[in-house]
Amino acid sequence: MAEEQKVIIPRVKLGNQGLEVSKLGFGCMGLSGIYNAPLPEEVGISFIKEAYSKGITFFDTADVYGPHTNEILVGKALKHLPREKIQLATKFGVFPNRTEIKNPAINGSPEYIRACCDTSLKRLDLECIDLYYQHRVDTSVPIEETVC
Repeated sequence: MAEEQKVIIPRVKLGNQGLEVSKLGFGCMGLSGIYNAPLPEEVGISFIKEAYSKGITFFDTADVYGPHTNEILVGKALKHLPREKIQLATKFGVFPNRTEIKNPAINGSPEYIRACCDTSLKRLDLECIDLYYQHRVDTSVPIEETVC
C-alpha cells in the first residue's frame, strides 16, 4: 500500500500585529451558491473540515455571501475544529442591491460597520473575528472615518 503523504502548508504573517495564517487560505464564498447552487450544509462543513485536515487554517467569508448564510455555515463548521488553531476573516461593506444585482450597494459608515460586526459575530457564533476588513471601499465616506 502506498503511504499517504502529508502536505505541509507554509505559514505567513499578515500585517505587523502578529497574525499568522496558512499561506493557502480557503475562500468559503462558493459553498453558499454564489456561482453555483448552494451546497448542502453537511457537505460545506465537510469541505471546511477536510481543508483543515490538509493544513489550511485560514478561512475567509463575508456577510454578503448567501447573503448571511455563509457566515452561519462557517460558524457551524468551526464548532468541529480547534478554534485556537483557526484564523477567520470576514468582510463588511457590500450588500446586495435588489434592483441591480451586478451593482451592489456599498456602505463604509462607522455605524453600519459596527452593526455588521455585531451581526457577523452572532451568525458565526463567535466572540472574536481574527481579521475584519472592508469588502469594497465606500468613496463617499473618508477612510479615516471607516477605520475608526
